[in-house]
Amino acid sequence: MHTASINSVEEGREVVFHVRSVSKSYQTGDVLIMALRSVELDLNAGEFVVFLGPSGSGKSTLLNILGGLDSPTSGDVRFRDHWLSEADDAGLTRFRREHVGFVFQFYNLIPSLTALENVALVTEIAENPMDPQEALRRVGLTERQNHFPSQLSGGEQQRVAIARAIAKNPDILLCDEPTGALDFPTAKLVLDVLARINEELHTLVAVITHNTAIGAMADRVIRLRSGEIVEVTRNARKARPEELVW
Repeated sequence: MHTASINSVEEGREVVFHVRSVSKSYQTGDVLIMALRSVELDLNAGEFVVFLGPSGSGKSTLLNILGGLDSPTSGDVRFRDHWLSEADDAGLTRFRREHVGFVFQFYNLIPSLTALENVALVTEIAENPMDPQEALRRVGLTERQNHFPSQLSGGEQQRVAIARAIAKNPDILLCDEPTGALDFPTAKLVLDVLARINEELHTLVAVITHNTAIGAMADRVIRLRSGEIVEVTRNARKARPEELVW
């Protein structure tokens, strides 16, 4: 692993995200909280990026801005020809629908729907959806597609959530602590799914975590502290999930 530029571009990969001088502040009573401070960042198509940092470092805020769930207080965010920092609510909704898949720590599956139905629900609003059965095949759950969430383990539910996210055929898969609620063996299964999605579909995958071991899987590891990017490193070789130790 070696230190890399924040705006590091891999040969042959298109820069799809341009983040320039992005700050985000919140007012809590008389206190102004700076969640992000003048962040500068480029992300490349097909890249696997891990954002590391302690609670309160700004990881989730940055991910929410990249995903169009929030807007910066100042600065510019552009995804290809989409100026997210200038978009209204309708524009951000359209961006999320057309380009972004989300995976969170908690699965947010609809209990009364089967795994297949949970995935199919998303394809109804996507422009170019993947067949729901194909999405479940890619996460190794073909034989569990007719089971309800209550009949699935935590790891299986998270894989359904990933299938639901990729069924939109998104350009970007944003994952907020996707293994935070899982034990180590189950977490490795989920991470293996994310690695294969990145490799097979060439989806830009961004994972935020406090678990430093997961950084070994990434093309680049971006460390945040107190709302600032403090270090960017590039892995000479990406580790496979089964090689991780924590």
